[in-house]
Parts: sequence; structure tokens; C-alpha cells
Amino acid sequence: MEATADMTGTVAQTPASSPGRTRSGLLSRRDLEFLLYEWLDIESVTRRPRFADCSRETFDAVLELAQDLAEKEFASHLKESDRNEPHLTGDRVQVIPQIGRALRVAADSGLIGAAMDAEVGGMQLPATIAGACLAWLQAGNIATSAYLVLTTAAANLLTVHGTAEQIDRWVRPMVEGRFFGTMCLSEPQAGSSLADIATRAVPQPDGTYRLFGNKMWISAGDHELSENIVHLVIAKLPDAPGGVRGISLFIVPKYLVSRSGELSERNDIAVAGLNHKMGYRGTVNTLLNLGEGRQRPGGGPGAVGYLVGEAGQGLRYMFHMMNEARVSVGSGATAIAYTAYLKSLRYANQRVQGRPVGNKDPDQPPVPIIEHPDVRRMLLAQKSYVEGALALVLYCGRLLDEEKTAQQAERRNWATLMLDILTPITKSWPSQWCLEANSLAIQVHGGYGYTSDFDVEQHYRDNRLNLIHEGTNSIQALDLLGRKVVQQDGQALAALLTVIFRGVASAEALAGDQAGEWREFGRQVAASAERIERVTRTLWSARDVEDTLANSSAYLDAVGHVVLAWIWLEQVVAAHGKTGDFYDGKRHAARFFFRHELPKAGPQLDLLETLDRTLLDMRPEWF
Repeated sequence: MEATADMTGTVAQTPASSPGRTRSGLLSRRDLEFLLYEWLDIESVTRRPRFADCSRETFDAVLELAQDLAEKEFASHLKESDRNEPHLTGDRVQVIPQIGRALRVAADSGLIGAAMDAEVGGMQLPATIAGACLAWLQAGNIATSAYLVLTTAAANLLTVHGTAEQIDRWVRPMVEGRFFGTMCLSEPQAGSSLADIATRAVPQPDGTYRLFGNKMWISAGDHELSENIVHLVIAKLPDAPGGVRGISLFIVPKYLVSRSGELSERNDIAVAGLNHKMGYRGTVNTLLNLGEGRQRPGGGPGAVGYLVGEAGQGLRYMFHMMNEARVSVGSGATAIAYTAYLKSLRYANQRVQGRPVGNKDPDQPPVPIIEHPDVRRMLLAQKSYVEGALALVLYCGRLLDEEKTAQQAERRNWATLMLDILTPITKSWPSQWCLEANSLAIQVHGGYGYTSDFDVEQHYRDNRLNLIHEGTNSIQALDLLGRKVVQQDGQALAALLTVIFRGVASAEALAGDQAGEWREFGRQVAASAERIERVTRTLWSARDVEDTLANSSAYLDAVGHVVLAWIWLEQVVAAHGKTGDFYDGKRHAARFFFRHELPKAGPQLDLLETLDRTLLDMRPEWF
């Protein structure tokens, strides 16, 4: 069955394998198999030339590998890396050795280049499978997996926009895990306002550049975990125009590399200090100074850099990495919440306390807390958030595979439009609602959940950072309403709404028991999607763009909830007619989302239709 049908409402009926291995403490293997094989029909891509060497057995084997690595190498130092943050010894950054070991094992297993071309050393797996593997590692230890995420994204950027020589010199060692990567955007005086960056790049007679400036909040910015670090740095040339049009992109390595690939002298890029955040404590986060003159390669100050692509196109190139990283942030937020959900579920089944409200006989034994309705409410909310978010993340992986390998150009273009509009949602919705799942996981544990004796406290702190990673949720909201829904005359929004309506049509076509229930929920999704279309027109009918964008966060929240409702509708269609606890659990999580969550979009859409000016009319002196 070709993927076109599967991604727009028609469901593959492939049975899931490994029925005995339903859960680990990190993710649900059964859920992943359902999403990959029964919903997204990932096996169908093996008929395409790029994946001709792949099979269901290949996919299962690499998923098994990722799960084993997550459990044995990543999760095993979760607490240790949180208690022992990176620190400076002189000018060297020190991290616990378990992080380095886990990264070496992951690199040796080929997971850095899981979806990359074989010709650069990658495994050439579908992005959907690579995304599922990443989710395992992120569930095991989000801080350790961050080094891999950044390296893969940097390598992918250079593969697309770099020269053949740059790919040989920098990408291949990254795929092998010998070099790691970073993205250097923010500066102390310019956080998200990249138009205001001050880092400058001075051309040299030999074709290189010397960079001078400061970069702040650089994850994985310095360490001894790899032979080298490939920093991707945005900077401005001396004659560059103002604003983002003047931004260029440069490769600035920690150590210079000869044409033969040998490491040479240290580049003029130094760690000025480490930032210590509330979560992701195993991920080094740095302030970097470029061009201080500590090192003088070639006889002059300044960090040696190599221009990527054309001057002035740096931000466009960097968005290749940022968009990939944004989906990875959504994946990480989902994975952290998913493992916390499973841990709270296990705790709720084991923790005995209280008696049912209808039976307060003190002579009767107390019951597991999962017997209490409000605990089930908290567990069901978590389940609806994390399983819905995981499906959304994997759907984006499926779109990447369509964009790269679909035979028809029209299909590839459609996938690009869908990725454009879903990326800000995939970054922001899990960051917000999977964080809420983490909060509920703590509450299920009661007082114990607020202590460091249980993992859920750390999971919450780790996940709280994802609201700001790769652009705050408010930035994603501006991107969605201000750019994505209007680009190409609204084609991206039209593509998304068309897919949602096709999913509704699939629900309408169901027969048998419970079909009426899903048809009704499908009509609710359709009505909400129609409202999004109307509200979007209303918002853009305002005379002033400031009026339009003032409530962009409410727009993102509403659209995100409708998208997740559609994702749940897709899952219940895929599960229709199938029996067993797993499928019954899917259906009930969907009921919860349709009855408790989808209605939240209504008041937000009501507010948006009024073109409310409450935020604009508030004066700073009134606070």
C-alpha cells in the first residue's frame, strides 16, 4: 500500500509484532509498532529505491538496538549526570565519563547517521525509523542525547549546503562520531533577535575568515567527548546590510583540520563560562568568545572560519538545522513525558493507599491508588498527551521520507508544505502539554514525586527547558500565524486542512460497533478545522499586522489542539475493529482527548474572532 493513502486517512492493516514485549520503563514498544506499522505503514517505503535494502526486519533490529542502548547506556546515568554537572578545570570542560561512553556506543552503532546517505557513512534508514530510535535515546537521557541531536542536525545542514570538500572534511567525521556539532546563534545582547547579532567575520586573502564576537547559550559548546567540535556560527561580514539579510554562516572548528584530515592547532575560540540550567544538566552549556587572541593560528587573532554557501544566506541555511532541531525538541519533550507517564503508571499500580469512596470499611485493605478515579484522570490525561505527541512527531518523520523519496513531485511539494506548517506545532505542543503530563506524573506520586528519590522530579525539570529550546513557544506562534499560514497564498494551511478533512472522511466511513461514536468525534474535528479556516481569515482581515499577531499564542494553542485531535482520530481509525487491551486503551485515550481537551480550543477561537486588543492596550506603567 502506497503511503499517500496511509497519511491521509486510509489505514494499513499490518499486524504488530513482538506481542510479548509490550513495555519497557522508557517507551512503549507496542505503541511504536502500532504507529509505525499499523498507522504510518512504514514498510511501504521499502519499495522505493532509497530504502531498497531495508525491510521490516531491518527496522525491528535497529529499534531493538536503540531500545537496548537507551536502557543500558543512557538511562543508567540519568541521575548521575543530573547530580554532577559539567565543570571547568582550568580551561577544560569536564563531564562524567558515562556520558562519553554512551555517546561512543551510539556513534559506533551508526545512530548519528541513521537517516543519512550511505555515501557519507550513514545507514540510509527512513527518517521515521531514525526518529523512533532518537525517541528511545531521549527517553533514556535527554541531556546525553542532545550531543547526538546537534551533531546529526549540523551534519545534515552541511550535507545540503556545504561543498564536497566541506562534506569530506567535516561531515564524515561527524557521522563517525569523531567530531561533534553545535549551532551558535544567540549572543548576550541578542537572544532570539538574530538581526541584532554583533559577531563579525573578516575575509582573509586565503579565502578563510576571521571571526570576532561572543556566543551565548551554546549547548555542547565545549567538552572532551570527541576529537573535535564543529561550530556552525552565524556572523556578519564588514559590508553586510542590516538585519537578517546580512547574516552569513561559517564553520568554526575547535581544532583546525588539514586538507588530509589531520587535527592541528587550537582555534581562537574559548570558553568564557558555563551556564547551569534547571534541567539537561549533563549537556554542557557555554558562553564562547571568538577572536580573543588566546590562540593565533597562522599568525593573527580571530577564530578561523569557512563560509558555508553564499554570503548573506546564513539564516536561510541555519533554518535547515533549526527546523530539524525544533522537531527534535518536540520529540524530546514527548520522550521525557512518556517515560514519566510509564513510571507514574507503575507507581499507581504498586502504591497502596486509601479505599474506594463507596467502601470506607477500615477493616478492608487499602487499594492501589490506580483504583481512585482522580488518579485515573491524571494517568489518562498523560496517556492522551504523550501518545498523541509521539504520533505527531513520527508523522513529521514520515513527511520527511515523503519529501525525499516520493516519486511524484506534487507529493514531495505537499510534504514540504505539511512540514512547514507542522514544525512550529510539533515543537511547541509537546513542550507545553507533555510538560503538563510531567506535572501530573509528579502528582500521581504524591509527596514522593516532589523529591529527588523518584525520577519524575528530574523529568519535569528537564522538560521545562523545552519551552525555550530552539525558539520559545511565542516565537513558534508568530512563525505559525505570521508566516506559515499565509505563505504561498495559504497553501500550507490548505494542505493541512485537507488532510484533516480526509481523516474525518475515514472516520465517517467506519462501520460496526463504536463507528457512530468516532463519526461524531470526526464531525467535531471537522467543525474545529472549519473554524480555524474562518478565524485565520478574520485575523488577517485586520488593518494592522500588530492586531493580527497580538493573539498568536492563543492561535497556536487552538490549532495545536485541533491537530492533536485529528492525530487521535487517525489512531482510532487505525485501531478500529481490533480487540485487546492495547486497542481499548487507545480508544479510551482518544475519548478523553475529544471530551476533555478538544473543547478547550473553542473559547480560544471565540477570543481570536473578536480581534481582541487586551494585550496591545495594556500600558507598561499599569503593571
